Parts: sequence; structure tokens; C-alpha cells
Amino acid sequence: MAFPLDYWVLFAIWCAAMPVGAYAFLHALLQRADAYTAADRMTKTAWSLITGGGLAALLLFRPQSSTFILWMAALVAVLVYIVDVRPKLNEVQRGNRW
Repeated sequence: MAFPLDYWVLFAIWCAAMPVGAYAFLHALLQRADAYTAADRMTKTAWSLITGGGLAALLLFRPQSSTFILWMAALVAVLVYIVDVRPKLNEVQRGNRW
């Protein structure tokens, strides 16, 4: 049985999303709590819950099912942490390199 191209694209995104979600959750847990407020972001507890819930949703829901919108929301939440919060936390904790 041949699967259409969109199935394979979503499957590849699903396979890539799980380790990204796990990395975001672990990164959120391992950072200092005061770094979040210094970076002018939400608290460590909030981001830990957001990324942990996102990881749980990425693991529980499949993109090919009727829960696609929940899966997509979880992916967006995890990616927001990766591209917005993580760089600011790293910048605050390392300081300016110049």
C-alpha cells in the first residue's frame, strides 16, 4: 500500500518534533530560575509546564489524526521556547562575549 507524500512529510516532522520537544523540556528544567526573570521572560515553572505539556502532546497525539490541531499547538509552543527563550537565557547566563 502506497502512502501519499503528505503522510511521509508529516511523519518526518513528527519524528523530528519528539527529540526537539524533549530537548526543550530538559533545557527548561536545567536553567536557573532567576535567568528567566533576568531575560524578561515568563517564569521557569511556566516554561517547564509549557514545554512538558508540549512534549506530552507531541508523544500522545499523531499529526495524521483528528487531534492534529493539538499536536500543532504543542509543536508551536516547543518551537517558541527553542527560538525565543533559549537564546535569551543563554545570553543572560553567559553574558556579552565582547
